[in-house]
Amino acid sequence: MDELDYRLIDMLQRDGRATQLELSRSVGLSQPAVAERIRKLEERGVITGYAARVDATKLGKDITAFIGVSIEHPKYFEGFAKKVLALPEVLEAHRVAGQDSYLLKVRTANTRTLDALLTETLRVIAGVTRTHTTIVLTSIKEGTHVHVVPEELKGA
Repeated sequence: MDELDYRLIDMLQRDGRATQLELSRSVGLSQPAVAERIRKLEERGVITGYAARVDATKLGKDITAFIGVSIEHPKYFEGFAKKVLALPEVLEAHRVAGQDSYLLKVRTANTRTLDALLTETLRVIAGVTRTHTTIVLTSIKEGTHVHVVPEELKGA
C-alpha cells in the first residue's frame, strides 16, 4: 500500500458514497486507476464493506448499553459467540482480557427490552456466570473512522 491507497481509504471512510470520479480528482489519478486500487483494497480485505450510518433513536432504539459478560470456562466461548452473532441487538462483541470474558455493545428500544435481553437471552447461555451493564446516558463521540498515517505503518 502506498500513500494514495491511504488517502483513498481515508476519503472512503469519511464519505462512502464518494464517486470514483470524485476520488480520482482528489488523488490525481484516472477513474479506472482508482477503481482498480479500490478493487484491490477490497480483495485484500482492507476495505471490508460499506454501510449507511443511521440515528438509532429515530429508529426506535433509545437505549445503548455496554454489557460485560463473564464466562466460567473457555470451553463455552465458541457456543457463546455463536449465540451472540445471531442477536440483532448486539452491535459489537469483543472477547477481552480482564474481569470479563466478553464486552458487548447493544442497542434496544427501552429498559424493558434491555432487561429481556439480559435475563431471557444472555444469562441463560451455557457458561455465562455474570453480566454487568452500563447504560449510556449521552454519547459525545461514536465513529468508525480508523485514523491512518502512512509513516506509522512503514515499520509494521
